[in-house]
Amino acid sequence: MIRRMIGRGLAAALTLAIWAGVAEARSLDDMIKAGVIRIGVNPNFPPNSSYNDKNELEGFDIDIGNKIAEAMKLQAEFVPTETPQRVPFIVSDKIDISLGALTRSAERAKLITYTVPLHTEVMAVLTTDKAQIQKWTDLNDSKYTLANMRGNWSVDYLKQQLPNAKVELVDNIADTVRLVAQGRADAIVENIDFFMRHTKNYPDVKWVVLPDPIDVGYCAIGLQQGNYPLRDVLNIILYGLHSSNFVNETWEKWYGAPMLVKVVPSPYF
Repeated sequence: MIRRMIGRGLAAALTLAIWAGVAEARSLDDMIKAGVIRIGVNPNFPPNSSYNDKNELEGFDIDIGNKIAEAMKLQAEFVPTETPQRVPFIVSDKIDISLGALTRSAERAKLITYTVPLHTEVMAVLTTDKAQIQKWTDLNDSKYTLANMRGNWSVDYLKQQLPNAKVELVDNIADTVRLVAQGRADAIVENIDFFMRHTKNYPDVKWVVLPDPIDVGYCAIGLQQGNYPLRDVLNIILYGLHSSNFVNETWEKWYGAPMLVKVVPSPYF
């Protein structure tokens, strides 16, 4: 989902980061002395993070952020950080680390440092047993209708890759899943992890995710360029969170389904 930033908004974000100027990052010792780690999260991006009815932040990123802070024996200070602000906030030292499905890219890596992957983001096919397709390219047929959302980067992508398929557009993820559940569309081709929890609303539908992903993006924790002591500590913590299955269990708790492509933990960075 966040990878659409690479296609249309990343250039603006990088320009803003450069314009904001590079501020010296707080060192790991500074964080320990302050007793706080500042964690950037998107407040309008459920199920990663959003405000609940008590006006408290909750979601996958909040649970992960709290666990990281606990492992560092620090307090987590969550800083609302919209998607285009993530890199600029890191560069200008408004936050120590950024969560929020921050996909690794070569352009971003020119400005920030990444940890090992926290989770994946998988472009795949969500369909039902009625479609009876074996691979995603089978959808390139006028008898199939694809459900998608207005303004999505993937709308143009699908026009190029599956030009013969019909497309039905709606305004949000829930309505996209509803189209397929009601038989008004045959499949969704997108970053499917974000759609899975909505399938629970239609228990009578036999949902199918094709086993071969179209593309896999690796999302990591972002921090200021060259802050290797902090990166090394975070990598060790992430190894423990992956090895204990905490990441996968937390993902399934918030997304309503297992991560489509799990991160394989490695003791080596």
